[in-house]
Order: sequence, then C-alpha cells, then structure tokens
Amino acid sequence: MNIITKICIIIQIIFVFSPIEISAQKFEDYQQKVAGEKFNFELVAITGGNFMMGNVEAIKSSDEKPLHNVEVDDFWMGKYEISWTQFDAFVYAQNTAEAFIPESELHKLGIDAVTGASVPYVEMSFGMGKENFPAVNMTQYAALMYCKWLTAKTGIFYRLPTEAEWEYVCKKGKTDSDNALTQVAWYDGNANNKYQNIGSKKPNVLGIYDLLGNVSEWVLDQYSTTYYANSPKNNPWNIPKTLYPIVVRGGSWKDTANKACCTARGASKSKWKQRDPQIPKSNWWFTDASFVGFRIVRPKVQPSKDEIRKYWLEPINDFGLD
Repeated sequence: MNIITKICIIIQIIFVFSPIEISAQKFEDYQQKVAGEKFNFELVAITGGNFMMGNVEAIKSSDEKPLHNVEVDDFWMGKYEISWTQFDAFVYAQNTAEAFIPESELHKLGIDAVTGASVPYVEMSFGMGKENFPAVNMTQYAALMYCKWLTAKTGIFYRLPTEAEWEYVCKKGKTDSDNALTQVAWYDGNANNKYQNIGSKKPNVLGIYDLLGNVSEWVLDQYSTTYYANSPKNNPWNIPKTLYPIVVRGGSWKDTANKACCTARGASKSKWKQRDPQIPKSNWWFTDASFVGFRIVRPKVQPSKDEIRKYWLEPINDFGLD
C-alpha cells in the first residue's frame, strides 16, 4: 500500500458530550475551540450585502469581467490562513471516536465518515517553515476534507469560501486600497522567495490578515472565464465538475503586485503535481504548489444536512499531466 492511499475512518461514537448550541450563538467575532487540540480558530463576523464583483479596468485580465452585482449572506471568515500546526492536526490525527461529536449530530451534518489525509511525500520540502507558517501543497479536495474533519470535531459546519464571499471580504475590507501593498501583503517584491509567518502584516479594515499575498487561497469554485457573464446574483457558486482548473485567490509570495489584489483570479494547474510519481496522482498533495493554502468560513445560517453534503465533493482521479 503506497503512502497516498486514503484511509476511510467510519466513526463509531463511544464517547458522548453535548454538542455546541449553534442557534444561540451571537453574530460576532469568536474563537472556535477544538476538542483534544491546543489551538483555537479565530473567526470574524462578516455582515453580508451587495457589491460589484469583478473589474472593468482595461488593463485588467478579461477573466475579471464583466463587472456584475452580487449579494452574499452573513458569514464568519477565518482571521488567518490555516497554519501548519492546525493542518497537521488533521494529517496526523488519531481519529479516535471520542474526538468527534455524537453520531446523531454527525448525521445531521451530512457526515457518515471522515477521510484521513495521507502524510506528505518524503521528497516534498517544507524548508520554508511549519508551525505558524501557512499550510501549503494541499489539493482543494484535501482542504475540503479538512473542513469536514473540523465540522465533525466541533459540530459546526465549516467550509471553504466561495469566490464571491472571498472577493466581498477583500473589497469590503479595503484590502488593496487603504494601505500600501507592502503593509498588508507578502509578494515577490518583499517576501524573499518564501512564505512568511501568518499575521505578520497589517490586517484589512475588517480584521482579516494575509488575504492578499503570502499564499494563494483555495475557494469552492470551478474556474471559468465566462461564468461572470451568467453568474446568479445571490450567493453564486460555480460548482466544480472537472478537476482542473479550480479558483485560487489573493496571489502569493511568488506573485507580482498585480496578482495580489481583490479581483485577480488564479487557476489550478496539473503541473503543480509534476513530481508526483503516482498513477493516478494524489487526491491530497501537490508536490510543486508551495504557494497555495486556504482559510475557512462558516455561514451564519447552518445549512440543512442535504445542503451540507453538496460541499463534500468527491475526489476526481488525476491520472497524469496535461
């Protein structure tokens, strides 16, 4: 059995404790505790609303057009990108029954099993730093399964942001307009060819750190150059149907300043796995994407079980490079 084979853990609950009372929580910033872990997640309450998504500037890429009106609902967003300390808790989890909420609550969240991540390839280099540095090299599927694991641990539904939610926070937070880029972002002009400690730059006006630069961030959407022209107004989500390309946002430590902005759209590529020796290639890791990470969000209104299940996308086998 090779080291990238996924391990499906069927959760058998033997330890019962009261789940978090979701309906009673106020819509305000909070810290999420995780059973059995020494870290918390800090979440910022984002009041939803209307905004103009995209860009009309002639110098901007055509995939940022047309400018169109979008409305998003209230949600919470992670104050920081997911760190290695937080991600490794999932990668190296024991998945013991007592670490999860009661089985009846898991079923309400559309969870029957949690898939454990494979350990990173031995040859993959994390020489740029771990612990409080941003976790990188994971596929979008791995980021989604992290959200599923966190949901099972807390009883609260967490997921990746949609592309619209991400851009709304970036624009509402005046991330690329209130400060010089060097004050809020690590990019190729100041990052010294590597990612940096999370939260070491200024936040935007909403209190969100590293939204631009440091590492690009996975969102939920399939990348399409034509989706904006036909996007629904309310809470748009271009559900992925193919493995490539998926949207990443915000630019990274290796990108030029024009990519570290609120409207620039990145697209995943199969060459990010160019050193992956497996056929089919890993569902979990990119071997050459040390510039891609993610952050979590939580919708204010907890979705239904069936709605939640839509977010646990099935992996699509990657048999080789294009």
